[in-house]
Amino acid sequence: MEFTPTAIAPTLVFLLFAGGCSSTTASISPAKYDKMNCPELNNAVGDTATDISRTAIARGKVANTSVPTWLLGGERVKTVVANRETARIDRLQQQQQAIVATRRQRCPSSQ
Repeated sequence: MEFTPTAIAPTLVFLLFAGGCSSTTASISPAKYDKMNCPELNNAVGDTATDISRTAIARGKVANTSVPTWLLGGERVKTVVANRETARIDRLQQQQQAIVATRRQRCPSSQ
């Protein structure tokens, strides 16, 4: 398979859009978790863990993408997308910590 600028351009556009879409997360609001019961908090922890795993897999795929050396800016795009995914993982981990702290206070069986 021969790499041409017309074949690589759609890939870079996809990476930019995928990275941009996946970097949106809800704000971390502990008040939101105060209204949840214990099973809902457990589900929220599981959902957040799934999102962290999914984002880490996507970040790994982006980081392992082979960019041709003749494609100017390709490595920079790859780095930007990987950094967005890293930032999203950090936000999700903070969100998960807030959920776990709320669950620890309100659910005696989770300790």
